[in-house]
Amino acid sequence: MKSFEYTIKDVHGIHARPATELFKLVKGTQSTVKVAKGDKEITFKGVMGIMALGAKQGDTVKFSVEGPDEDATCAAVEEFMKANL
Repeated sequence: MKSFEYTIKDVHGIHARPATELFKLVKGTQSTVKVAKGDKEITFKGVMGIMALGAKQGDTVKFSVEGPDEDATCAAVEEFMKANL
């Protein structure tokens, strides 16, 4: 299992557009991606799940990736977060 933490920098937090793009990225992988904020954790299976976390600017979220392509998936998700949020 691979994981990383990321502090949201976007003033709008995780909103619909980046959540949709992130979902498109994750759905094409073979790994399970989980996202946690505080004590709330979701398995990332859809846009609404990640938006339900209510991650705002300054919040830290933790991504956990497990599966056959976890290295590449974790790297791609981390790169996406840095570039978009």
